[in-house]
Amino acid sequence: MFTQNDYKSDQPLRYCPGCGDHAIFASMTKAMAELQLDPAKTAVISGIGCSSRTPYYFGAYGMQTIHGRGLAVSTGLKTARPDLSVWNCSGDGDCLAIGGNHFIHAMRRNIDLNIIIFNNQIYGLTKGQYSPTSERGTVTKSSPYGTCEDPFCPAELCLGARGNFFARALDCDIPNSVKAMVAAAKHKGASVVEMLANCVVWKDGTHKIITDSAVRADKTIILEDGKPMIYGKNRDKGLVLDGWNIKSVTIGENGITEDDLLVHDSHNGDLALHLKLAMMGYNPYGYAANQDELPVALGVIRDVEAPTYDDSVNEQIEEVKAKKKPRTLRELLLAGDTWEVK
Repeated sequence: MFTQNDYKSDQPLRYCPGCGDHAIFASMTKAMAELQLDPAKTAVISGIGCSSRTPYYFGAYGMQTIHGRGLAVSTGLKTARPDLSVWNCSGDGDCLAIGGNHFIHAMRRNIDLNIIIFNNQIYGLTKGQYSPTSERGTVTKSSPYGTCEDPFCPAELCLGARGNFFARALDCDIPNSVKAMVAAAKHKGASVVEMLANCVVWKDGTHKIITDSAVRADKTIILEDGKPMIYGKNRDKGLVLDGWNIKSVTIGENGITEDDLLVHDSHNGDLALHLKLAMMGYNPYGYAANQDELPVALGVIRDVEAPTYDDSVNEQIEEVKAKKKPRTLRELLLAGDTWEVK
């Protein structure tokens, strides 16, 4: 019986005091304990950044690679060792800037990886430059007059690259973070959990517009399969389809009842609806800039099964081996065209 401590190394956490990465690490170890993963068959891979220090703190196999290349190494590891549970820890800059190419192809190939994106909308380790997820107008060391570009929405990028699993959680909400990570690990294929994290040094209050306890209930909705989409401090708000669009309504007004609300189904394969849910409350000025008065969706938004790259490659290897007899190294070297030099 593995406990949370079995997944921790003897290294002290070297995140800044108050950094959201502390909570994300705690959520990961709790999720692994709930899943009862064997630490000897678990690997945590990362690139470079604050989040990418994480492998050092796990009592499992791990590797910190170079900037943006964590998913390339994770791909090779999972393909060579399909029996391992492979977790990739990456920041918004590491994953979506220099590592963006590896990210979209990991989605397209559907490699059985658990990808945790620590999204604090800033480059923290390199001291405060804006990142691919920084909202338009963000003032940083590299944008002293505010950014002049629109950010990536990780969900939109994931689903646009044919991703089959996407979840989102708040660093300060450990119970729901654990649920999202457990679901991601159980999913067969590439799974992405976007963790909305706070950087207390370079962008404190990153997501406060939705994480503040005074507004969180009205600014977010936790999606659960088979349950109506209800939210709000008084649990009196809900979501319905209005033509092609999602609309927020108040239960009890205009004859609206719970039976009229959308019921969440992350498994139904409805990519258009999943994308609409994932993009709620998001615009170039950040999450919950109150776009159309819609809340930000948390929890598992999409969870659809599809063939995985690593399984397909290993099945192909076995098929080829079954058709061809084993050869010695000498036989392989002498196969095909050969010549002798005298």
